Amino acid sequence: MAASEGGTARRARRQRGALTHPPRSAAYRRISNPFPPIRVFSDDQVEHMHEAALGVLETIGMRVLSPEARACYRKAGAKVDESRLTVRIDRGMVEKALQTTPRMVDFVIRGSTDRLRMGGNHVAVATTGGAPHISRIDGGKRNGTLADFRDLTKLAQSFDVLHVMGPGIVEAQDVELQFRHLEIMHAQLTLTDRVPFIYSRGPDQIRDCLEMVALAHGLAHDALPQHCCCYTAINTNSPLQLDIPMAHGIMSFAEAGQMVLMTPFTLAGAMAPITIPGALTQAHAEALACFVLSQAVRPGAPGIYGCFTSNVDMRSGSPAFGTPEFAKATFGAGQLARRVGLPFRATNANASNAPDAQAVYEAQMSLWSALMGGCNLLYHGAGWLEGGLTISLEKFILDVEMLQMFAELFQPVPFSEDELALEDMATVGPGGHYFSAPHTMERYSNAFYSPLVSDWRNYGQWSEDGSRSATERANTIWKKTLAEYVSPPNDLSRVAALADFVARRKSEGGALPI
Repeated sequence: MAASEGGTARRARRQRGALTHPPRSAAYRRISNPFPPIRVFSDDQVEHMHEAALGVLETIGMRVLSPEARACYRKAGAKVDESRLTVRIDRGMVEKALQTTPRMVDFVIRGSTDRLRMGGNHVAVATTGGAPHISRIDGGKRNGTLADFRDLTKLAQSFDVLHVMGPGIVEAQDVELQFRHLEIMHAQLTLTDRVPFIYSRGPDQIRDCLEMVALAHGLAHDALPQHCCCYTAINTNSPLQLDIPMAHGIMSFAEAGQMVLMTPFTLAGAMAPITIPGALTQAHAEALACFVLSQAVRPGAPGIYGCFTSNVDMRSGSPAFGTPEFAKATFGAGQLARRVGLPFRATNANASNAPDAQAVYEAQMSLWSALMGGCNLLYHGAGWLEGGLTISLEKFILDVEMLQMFAELFQPVPFSEDELALEDMATVGPGGHYFSAPHTMERYSNAFYSPLVSDWRNYGQWSEDGSRSATERANTIWKKTLAEYVSPPNDLSRVAALADFVARRKSEGGALPI
């Protein structure tokens, strides 16, 4: 009797259809990672590296090339040696800075009341950036242009799994240096609603870009510190050095209340000790020094702890990415970031020169270590090639496929009595099939992830359709995506204000980087 009533209840639930199982969503605007981060070190080992890094800052210190930054450190209590341009920072200063640095960063999204959160188990993905070159399989490799930058910005807007603009995506080399920052900011603030990136290439360029961000958000410039709308990335000059543009970037963004991504770029065996613990300890010291400067300028200024520690090819000296050492360093850096309670950034990188199998398996290694290592911001998420010197349009699409698969992996697995399909097991019985079972028929249209690039047809169907590789299919997809691009909603008065600002600053001569 009980079994009969159970079967009747399940049939009733099936008749209600959508009430028993929600439709699959392909929207990935917000991602949370449900898995515990992978650990490569014990808690004692992490603590040992942290204490060693504090010792490095107290005894060796950082060389800081900016006089203004050294003055800021001195005012905060650091010991400054002007003859050697070094700053020694005691652990009390570090602990004070860590106490005021936010554990979560909430970005304002242009045109929305929603927020993009980084911290905890929240994950955001940035496009790649900083590449001087762009490539496509049917056009080869060449220098980047403003038109390329605009196209890549449109591609970023077209995929929900991309949330943040990377550092410049591709360098617009056909635009004069004093005007380039104006054009790329204008593109970011009109063609996409993703969080924009600003290069730290001097106070004048930063001032222009922050003014444009305020205009795009309809904010008075002095109200910007209360709204985190954009970010920059800082790389130390490893080992243990902070140059003038990077120091000014930290100070300018902290003063404006905007997020700074603090990322020592350490290559084990070249710019850091050849061992993973040694390289991570040095990178940890450098990152902590940057947070001290940021909080000295404005306590509470948002920042993210960045990791970009990898090894080099000891035969050629070239950087290597997506290696086992790269993955272990990422896991370890995530542990150090969590030790000091800061949001964590990691990288999707590879060293391949073409969007081929090497590019994908190295990227997959990088993605697994970044995402399963607990990162909150995945940097260079789509398009990276040739160690970051090239952005590939095909690799951009291949990366989006991998990112969407991770986003789907992070979705919770529905679980209920109905999900167990016990009634259908009894109906199908041994040796049967489930293709036409009621449980299957209710769910088949959205039961599984629908791929962007992958071709799951059999060999005959695939060969009859041209035998195209995944890279060739990606070429078709990026072209189709650009053709179907839809602009985000824009406030026309703010668009006009941006255009007027760009025109005025160009007439005034723009601003050169330092």
